Amino acid sequence: MRPKFVVTGGAGFIGSAIIRALLAEGAGRVAVVDNLASGKLANLEEVQDHVETHVSDIRDFDEMKEIFSGAEVVWHLAAIPSVPRSIADPVPSHDVNINGTFAVLRAAKEAGVRRVVYAASSSAYGDTEVLPKVESMTPRPKSPYALQKLVGEYYCNLFTENFGLETVALRFFNVYGPRQDPSSPYSGVLSLFMKHLLARTQPTLFGDGGQSRDFTYVEDVAGLCLKAARAQGVAGKMYNAGNGGRYTLNEIWAMLQQMEGVSLPPLFGPPRPGDVRDSQADTTSAMRDLGHAPRFTMEEGLRATLAWYRTAMA
Repeated sequence: MRPKFVVTGGAGFIGSAIIRALLAEGAGRVAVVDNLASGKLANLEEVQDHVETHVSDIRDFDEMKEIFSGAEVVWHLAAIPSVPRSIADPVPSHDVNINGTFAVLRAAKEAGVRRVVYAASSSAYGDTEVLPKVESMTPRPKSPYALQKLVGEYYCNLFTENFGLETVALRFFNVYGPRQDPSSPYSGVLSLFMKHLLARTQPTLFGDGGQSRDFTYVEDVAGLCLKAARAQGVAGKMYNAGNGGRYTLNEIWAMLQQMEGVSLPPLFGPPRPGDVRDSQADTTSAMRDLGHAPRFTMEEGLRATLAWYRTAMA
């Protein structure tokens, strides 16, 4: 019997969190699509007996259609997820993030999938004068990545309106947590913070460190992804997937130093092109329509993440 659930990018740190959440709810078996360009099979090690792994490229329509056959829900997270990388080398991210998403939606429609939950990005908002950012704001993408993820949202809506495929787009804010890879120059800032904290080295902040983010713990995001697959009356819509908080990078680094009882003043470098200055989610719609209910405070999420990295890097 084919798995009812498929996660593209399922070997990534967010995708693997969705898989663990599905299995905890009794999903039985989940299909994973990942080309392992950034995902790691080690992220699925403890659940490997319950996943069907396909080392595949989402741009391969025929292969996606075959994998999706018999599936009820596809969570589409596979992407090249980096603002600076999309500026330094825009062609691969355009191909994967736009053409790959188009192939996934086509394949899902042809395979008879009920719903696709799409990982969109808060970077689509760009810089806004008003915070928090609400779904009705006009998008102002500042990077190829932000634009690519926005195009994916529009394609989701079009597939719902024109082809009857249920879609829900979730604009992820700054997701952090266990299994986020700190080894890349494009890694999420909190994974880099963890690496520096445990190594007792100073991190480099791009800009003055005063840029703020709605950091969202990965288990809260995974929980919302599952709710988005079940909610009624939401097909074709887009929702913020943050938790409504806002912390500067300086504040987060200060919290982490305090947790460890160390003093490691950060270094500062030039601002990165394409970066948004401030970001914060209005979660009213997600709470009302999807039942979004983040469980982790910033401190709880940081402590859980730090504990995981301490073990992983030992």
